[in-house]
Amino acid sequence: MRRPQMHMSREAQDALQKPLQLLRAELKATTEFPAHVLEAAKKAVDDVRLPDKDATHLPLFTIDPPTSKDLDQAMHLERRSGGGYRVHYAIADVAAFVKAGSALDAEAHDRIETLYFPDLKVPLHPPSISEGPASLLPGQVVPALLWQHDLDADGNVTHSTVSRAKVRSQAKLSYAKVQQDIDAGTAGESVALLREIGKLREAVEAARGGVSVNLPDQEVTLEDGSFRLSYAAALPVEGWNEQISLMTGMAAARIMLDSGTGILRTQQKQKDPEVVQRVHDIAKHLGIDWKPDVTYAALVNSLNPADRKHMAFLSEATAMLLKAEYTVFRDNQTPKYTLHAAIAAPYTYCTAPLRRLVDRYTGELCVAACADKPPPRWVLDALYCMPCDMARGKGKVADRRVVDIAEAAVLEHREGEIFSGLVINTDAEDNDPKEGTVHLADPAVMGKITSGSKLDLGANVQAKLIRADPLFSGREKVLFNVV
Repeated sequence: MRRPQMHMSREAQDALQKPLQLLRAELKATTEFPAHVLEAAKKAVDDVRLPDKDATHLPLFTIDPPTSKDLDQAMHLERRSGGGYRVHYAIADVAAFVKAGSALDAEAHDRIETLYFPDLKVPLHPPSISEGPASLLPGQVVPALLWQHDLDADGNVTHSTVSRAKVRSQAKLSYAKVQQDIDAGTAGESVALLREIGKLREAVEAARGGVSVNLPDQEVTLEDGSFRLSYAAALPVEGWNEQISLMTGMAAARIMLDSGTGILRTQQKQKDPEVVQRVHDIAKHLGIDWKPDVTYAALVNSLNPADRKHMAFLSEATAMLLKAEYTVFRDNQTPKYTLHAAIAAPYTYCTAPLRRLVDRYTGELCVAACADKPPPRWVLDALYCMPCDMARGKGKVADRRVVDIAEAAVLEHREGEIFSGLVINTDAEDNDPKEGTVHLADPAVMGKITSGSKLDLGANVQAKLIRADPLFSGREKVLFNVV
């Protein structure tokens, strides 16, 4: 799934420094690394050994936000002479720098994942590694896990494999520039194929019942001394790029299942009849026509996040999906449940090892399996601890709390003002709910709302702002009341 983002102007970032600093202190998230970890990073860079396999001839490119330096993935797309496509997908080889049992490894197990804030990020690994010799920055030769996917003319994967190789990316591209070039017909052949292959993979996803929800990002700007929060729709290229990552995660899951040892990202289907009925009720109240013969996946894929009511449904309905988990197995003891319900296939994380701990382990398992070798001992030793380790990650909490702070900042000092809103959530267990969530179109805010009478799901309401405090210690930094 696409990671939620919060875009802020530099002025807005500066204005929000205090609440963001307090949040990082609460999460114990620091950009600083201990001296012994930095020294270990320097030694790791000095001692790194490039793989024997040379794939520097591949004209790889990356697509990332313009300011990103920790580049996990690079790709090259081409047509196959016999029909279909070939995708080369290079993933940063973090294990070439971070050895099991080292100070770098211990620090990574403490941090779990990179945390993103509007003004800075708290990295998983020291930038001297993650933004330098391990990153797939253009022009430098680096170690990588190089995936090769062969696809037929319809976009179905016919074969996937991965091995270590030294690679050299040739270009660092941005989403906006790639979209512009593809739309204008000026993109090079490999870049242009991203749309063709991406759309085929989206069709394959829809056919198997998978769901991809690209909700708009929230953007904060400071205009004439006041904050403004608005929605920015995702570019199509972001979805096509995500399809390459999803394809690799599914291939990795299949390789691990076939080899008998692995770590899957699993999610069971929501079968609770009350929750299922709740999703149908939300659609009905929001005026979304959900015909009996249309599946949940088909409905979601048909909706337009730019439509306010569609976005409200997508936000609430996807939140009702069962929580995804990490499922570990080894010695050919295949788990009873292997699917990720939203993806509608076995799946694992493996494409972001610079930013997420588990990806280093899944990548290593796939390389070993494709080489017909047993998994490394250091991977097996950590395998059953991985679900608990990943559960300690603070990424989702940080993302949610940043949005809360930004929404409160946008509305700060506007208490008493009345806004038009849409009720997108109420207490499903209460026959006469008086609390829920209101969705404002402008500014782009969702907050708690209370009412003296029954609150109807999907109702248009006039919401009076009661509280907007980015420094408020409770969960509801923004609070409304129905007029």
